[in-house]
Amino acid sequence: MDKLRDSLPDGTEIDCYVIMKLVASGGFSLIYLAEDEDTQDEVIIKEFLPKKLAKRGNNAKVIPLDEKQADNFNRSLRLFYQEAKVLASLRHPNIVQVRGFFLANNTGYLVMDHERGKNLASYIKKRSGSLSTRFLMTVFPPILDALNLIHSRKLLHLDIKPSNIHLRTGGNPLLLDFGAVHEVQNEGSRTGRVVTTGFSPVEQYYQSGNVGPWSDVYAIGASMRACLDGKAPPSAIERHAKEKLKPAARIYRRRYPASMLEAIDWAMEIEYEKRPQNAGELLQALEVEKIDSESVISDLIGEKRAIS
Repeated sequence: MDKLRDSLPDGTEIDCYVIMKLVASGGFSLIYLAEDEDTQDEVIIKEFLPKKLAKRGNNAKVIPLDEKQADNFNRSLRLFYQEAKVLASLRHPNIVQVRGFFLANNTGYLVMDHERGKNLASYIKKRSGSLSTRFLMTVFPPILDALNLIHSRKLLHLDIKPSNIHLRTGGNPLLLDFGAVHEVQNEGSRTGRVVTTGFSPVEQYYQSGNVGPWSDVYAIGASMRACLDGKAPPSAIERHAKEKLKPAARIYRRRYPASMLEAIDWAMEIEYEKRPQNAGELLQALEVEKIDSESVISDLIGEKRAIS
């Protein structure tokens, strides 16, 4: 790991928690597994440490890279706190739950429940795609229901992708990482701040882009498509310049239900006006049926690969 991004050592005591190990590192934060000293519960702690703005200084303190970055760092730290406030206000069984937020080492720490399971991105890679209808219809409807709540609060997630979907035991999914959360304005939100190649819609690439609930819908469709293809779709910018992505309804018609494939293609329309306008519309389009939970668990643990 970059020396400027040194993580807190295992065993570090901070607030009422003990750091057990570093589990992930992103452009804006470090993620730790920790233990609550009062309850002995395992928790996840997200430490704000933006790579382009700050570094680890003496005595574990986080400091701006230089004086010019101090204002940007403080502004970003306020946004990090906003993430905590948003998460704390969203109570849903498929949204990661916040336990608390505290300041230390000149930065912020977000404490969340620790849920055992696996990451959807790693699961897609391990299985090389071709995930079953049963699997997709177990994971994505609950995520869409959670997203519907987010949209009803006039908020956008803006960073939905397989690596931000956690699979708990039995396939019960959890939507993670609200660091890019954004409030919807009256005529759509305009931002180009957060982009993930393959999963962000074209409007998210431009400051003038009309970002709205339909933008999250595109990311859901792209995540579902990745479950079929085993890889991220082409970037929306490439698709906008020259469409090379063949419709799922055409290439997978012999392996998956037509209604599900058509919903994926609809969600991934390049022009936002042509997509479902919110998560609720896409959820209805999927025409969810009751899933046999025992078969889902079998599919997840790899006992049998079920392809409908």
